[in-house]
Amino acid sequence: MLSFPRAALLLGAIALPALPLAAQQADHNAHAGHAMPADPIAAAVAAPSRTPANVARDKYRHPAETLAFFGVAPGQTVVEYAPSGGWYTEILAPLLRDHGTFYALQPTGGYLAGYKAFLAANPAVYDKVKVIAYPEETAQIPAGSVDTLLTFRNVHNMVMGGKEAETFAAFFAALKPGGTLGIVDHRLPEDRDSALEKSSGYLKVSTIRRIAEAAGFEFVAASEVNANPEDTADWEKGVWTLPPVLRNKEVDKDKYLAIGESDRMTLKFRKPVQ
Repeated sequence: MLSFPRAALLLGAIALPALPLAAQQADHNAHAGHAMPADPIAAAVAAPSRTPANVARDKYRHPAETLAFFGVAPGQTVVEYAPSGGWYTEILAPLLRDHGTFYALQPTGGYLAGYKAFLAANPAVYDKVKVIAYPEETAQIPAGSVDTLLTFRNVHNMVMGGKEAETFAAFFAALKPGGTLGIVDHRLPEDRDSALEKSSGYLKVSTIRRIAEAAGFEFVAASEVNANPEDTADWEKGVWTLPPVLRNKEVDKDKYLAIGESDRMTLKFRKPVQ
């Protein structure tokens, strides 16, 4: 623990008067390396450790507004499920490094080794990220200990793989009563054929609500912060037609870049307080 400045400084035989207590505290805060910024989410979004390519996508992913909607704050225990290449890790890790706990619950497979290498390349920022392989190591996250669990553009993968029920059950077990589940995913209009959810990368809001509520969650609110009305969600090659994937490569590339990234739902759920 850092100490406050001394109450008085001696110069020869003359003692200078002490600073008022409030001034001492302000001086302490100004020099403490771990002092909390006025807007910690904005500070994390502006972290110099973020890669330029990821920063360029903020206009589509709206990280500050999204995290504020989900109620993420320093001091919390936060889990991100399937952080993949680390887009949100670049924000969540500095946000929670000195004040809180950040678990990266990464499915075993293609991204796990690469994600660990990404963290190891910048230990000054990522040294406190706790990587947990899903599902093998999930029990390392104490049951009922998590304030907020987040997953971005991953529920469609669960649905396509038939893993949504067991994965949401794991989310429910990890969260505290009253804890928040925050979901962002590609949005399929409600009047479309539900069979598209198995191949297009898009899901209906009603589908995610059904999955979450079946696992025991309560729906809290939806935000349009990640909406894109230019996305018609009817692409031959699914959501991957649009950036950042651009599955058609150079074919109609300018058209898809002008549309931008997908139309996304942003949904907030809560584990009931028993």
